[in-house]
Amino acid sequence: MQGKGVVKFFAILLAAVCLYQLSFTWVAHKVEDDAQRHAKGDTAKVKVYLDSIATQPVYPVLGHNYQYVKQRELALGLDLKGGMSVTMQISLNELVKKLSNNNTDPVFNQAIAAAQVDVNTSQQDYISLFVNEYEKLSPGGKLAAIFSTKDNQDRIKFNASNSEVEAYLKDEADAAVKQSYTILNTRIDQFGVANANIQLQKGTDRILIELPGIKEPDRVRKLLSGTAKLEFYETYDNAQVYQLLTNINGIIAAKIKAAKKDTTKAVAQTLAKNTATTASKTPAAAKDTAAKGALSLLSKVQKNAGKDTSALALNNKSQFADQNPLFSILTPGVYRDQSGQPQLAPGPIVGSALVKDTAKVNQYLRSPDIKAAIPQSMKFLWSVKPEDKTKVFQLYAIRLAGAENGPVLAGDVINDAHQDVDQKGSPEVIMVMNSQGADKWRSVTSVAAADQNHKQSIAIVLDDNVYSAPVVQNEISGGVSSISGNFTVEEATDLANVLKAGRLPAPAHIVAEAVVGPSLGAEAIHAGLLSSLIGLLVVLVFMIAYYNRAGTVAVVAVIINIFFLMGVLTSLGAVLTMPGVAGIVLTLGISVDANVLIYERVREELALGKSIRLSVADGFKHALSSILDSNISTFLTGLILFVFGTGTIQGFAITLMIGIVTSLFCSLLISRIIFEWMLEKGWDIKFSNPWSSHTFKNANYAFVKKRYIFYICSASFIALGLISMATRGFNYGVDFVGGRTYVIRFADKNVTTEDVRQIVEKNLGQGNNEVKTFGSDISVTTKYLIDDNATNADAKVQGALIKALDTNPQTHITKTNIVSSQKVAPTIANGLKKSAALTVIFAIIIISTYILIRFRKWQFSLGAMIATAHDAAMVLSFFSIFKDVLPFSLDIDQSFIAAILTVIGYSINDTVVVFDRIREFLNLHHSKTDDPKTVINNAINNTLSRTIITALTVLLILLVLFIFGGDVIRGFSFALLIGVCFGTYSSICIATPVIVDFGKKDLR
Repeated sequence: MQGKGVVKFFAILLAAVCLYQLSFTWVAHKVEDDAQRHAKGDTAKVKVYLDSIATQPVYPVLGHNYQYVKQRELALGLDLKGGMSVTMQISLNELVKKLSNNNTDPVFNQAIAAAQVDVNTSQQDYISLFVNEYEKLSPGGKLAAIFSTKDNQDRIKFNASNSEVEAYLKDEADAAVKQSYTILNTRIDQFGVANANIQLQKGTDRILIELPGIKEPDRVRKLLSGTAKLEFYETYDNAQVYQLLTNINGIIAAKIKAAKKDTTKAVAQTLAKNTATTASKTPAAAKDTAAKGALSLLSKVQKNAGKDTSALALNNKSQFADQNPLFSILTPGVYRDQSGQPQLAPGPIVGSALVKDTAKVNQYLRSPDIKAAIPQSMKFLWSVKPEDKTKVFQLYAIRLAGAENGPVLAGDVINDAHQDVDQKGSPEVIMVMNSQGADKWRSVTSVAAADQNHKQSIAIVLDDNVYSAPVVQNEISGGVSSISGNFTVEEATDLANVLKAGRLPAPAHIVAEAVVGPSLGAEAIHAGLLSSLIGLLVVLVFMIAYYNRAGTVAVVAVIINIFFLMGVLTSLGAVLTMPGVAGIVLTLGISVDANVLIYERVREELALGKSIRLSVADGFKHALSSILDSNISTFLTGLILFVFGTGTIQGFAITLMIGIVTSLFCSLLISRIIFEWMLEKGWDIKFSNPWSSHTFKNANYAFVKKRYIFYICSASFIALGLISMATRGFNYGVDFVGGRTYVIRFADKNVTTEDVRQIVEKNLGQGNNEVKTFGSDISVTTKYLIDDNATNADAKVQGALIKALDTNPQTHITKTNIVSSQKVAPTIANGLKKSAALTVIFAIIIISTYILIRFRKWQFSLGAMIATAHDAAMVLSFFSIFKDVLPFSLDIDQSFIAAILTVIGYSINDTVVVFDRIREFLNLHHSKTDDPKTVINNAINNTLSRTIITALTVLLILLVLFIFGGDVIRGFSFALLIGVCFGTYSSICIATPVIVDFGKKDLR
């Protein structure tokens, strides 16, 4: 074997990287186990414990803190960890109305309404549909007359064509989606969810948000659905506020001291006196000299913030915290001058705190006695992001304006904002206001720039978080401003999007959501681990039993493959979902398939009388083509799934693709090195046991001769399936029909689906509900209020369901009995149906094209295309015919589509191996006297051992997944199970006969 040293080096390097990446998961779990023991199961105490050590070293060898480790552990998806998934859709119809300045033209409004209806059934984007509808309703009508408003006239001229207006609207729609993405991303950051995932769904106006571990879905809905609020505020200078913070620090200290001494009356009088004194001192009147008089405290603050962890230092810190409770967690904005003396830093930043301490600071500042001490013209706001990797947030002092104590300017005056580069080449943001905003901005900036000694900052605030607070250097007239700072290009772009959010308030509505309770997530983890371990055990036992000592090499390769797969998943930051676990289990089958191909070839070489060393070398060489072709075709399936899928489907696709790559590496290279080592040691390597040495040897089944029987059987079953699809249809999952699904765990285990169905139908409307079993639980799907977009619609539906079930004591439930829920709007459901069908068709075309390129004969490509279409039709027919017969749900949903595509990949994998042997036999027997039918039939029989052994192994693994994998993926695993049966059948009985019937002349 050439390049053995390179392979060994790469294998060791990959193992070291995987070990390093997986170590973060082990360390994180150890810390969390310690937290559980420390808190004795109290969830609140666990959070406090983990927050307290967020920046403490927990990985002694490398010195990483818990926060760093947690960010790099293997992330679990919603179905394994519990949590919430939300799909937000940007309301482009409201955006179009806004851009027209809410034009009242009846044709314009009819076009908006018609486009909103069309978008539910069309693959076109909303803007294109709107323009088409307008031109239908008003032939020759000019959209520019509607959209060339005073604010838009610099971009849309009054004589602009409809195509130019359409391009403008699409640009604005894209900008609105990106702005919404920026705002939602920031809100999620503020929520503090670990491993949160937010992504734009390309080519749509939708944003997918996944929040593992979330336990407050109502709060999330409110947070995500709120309208963005952009405002501009004047600010106070740090020197004007420091004395106030010092007084507040004293009030809190006195309050704590009073609580410890349990003295109430005397301390209450003192607090009242301090409060009155402080309240009379407005920050505007505070002088620099007053601040300097308090600088003696700053040295103590900075000393306390040091990293000295000696017993004496810790004691001093504790004493300091008692005397200065605010400044022990909020470090004032200071710096040291040339002489080393602490000085107050200029600007509106009055302090900084670790993320874990911000809640405590807020608690102090919001207490009634402290609020009384703070002037009504002041409020404190945090920066939107931490200033560095230590998670330190900055606190700004905001000056409220006018009688209403509000901002000096609202964000709706902004016409445009974009990222640019200043004269020094640094990123900046250009902001353009409308005429009304320009006048107000000129007034605000002239006041801010008046004092040449203390330049004032204007804070840009979105949703009560400060994005930036640029210093006003000069009065700004004309409404065009340049905002500069220490920006990266990405930060400048984000700020520009934030500024534009005020002008384009395109509301974002929740059109799909799924909530998985922690209990269901824990069950899914248990089921996934159990099915994976049993599946692995089944594979290992079978390989050793069938292939003797060579089987142990496959066992080692499979174990190494799983280790590499998990390490690569972790290093890429991939999220492991339940379908991802299924992908890992399926990877075992793929890995085994490669070994089976090699071992069967080695056995053929041994049968020719070759030495063991030469047989191994030739076996690997001759199997290479089949292994590469079959795995590449399956990889293409995974790639299509990744590109067109979302959420858990992408998780499955990523796992499958990585598994294929690691499987090839282990099967072709690691296995070869192990064999070389065994041969050098002089070991006796056997590739079979006595009972398995002659399996399928000299098989001579008349597959080609009986092909018409196979055609009739398949055609009959598919025809029966088509009739069933037309008359009975399918059991569609909620993501294909729209509605809300609730998985309910009843305390009374005697509750039946019929009991629940009668109650739901009576209270939530006839014909709009579906009730079925979900393992030991019951699933309820309803379309009740599905078109209600109000923020409280979800709560109303859930409340109505709980109230309805409460009419019967046997079915009494509370919120805690609902272990998971899912909502899908009809718009999403219709889109999924179409995209699913197109994805399957696209997959068949792509893989058939690959076959054509590899085998250079269209008959092979046609055979593969017919076989894969046959398999998809067979599975669909089965799911329609037996939808209400089997004791578990056969739903058509996103996971089913993933199963169909995986079946297509497996079928092609199997078919390619058979085709490879047919091509080999046709090249060996190309004489005119050789009958192609006989040659092809011999090729099928020759590879029958590999086909059956691989299918049997995969079926055993999928059977384990079906039995032990849990209710979450039972339908998914069953679709794979029957799909593999159909795929194995089609590769032998459908694909190859097609080659015979369409290639009678070309095959000679």
